[in-house]
Amino acid sequence: MTRQQDLESEGWERRTTYDEPRLSEIGRMYEQMGFEVHVEPFDPAEEPGCISCMRDHPELYKTIYTRKPSR
Repeated sequence: MTRQQDLESEGWERRTTYDEPRLSEIGRMYEQMGFEVHVEPFDPAEEPGCISCMRDHPELYKTIYTRKPSR
């Protein structure tokens, strides 16, 4: 099972992958909307779409996952 599948089984939904400063801005936006936010290191193997620019410096990127708060 991949890390993404593990997170999805815990109720997390993959949202997007960014670098700073957008990463923090988007994370705060989801928190303001009432979501729990979890950030994972970028994994090129789990990234859909074109990632050619990200491959050169994968350490700069993180993937945001969100879920509704558990109460």
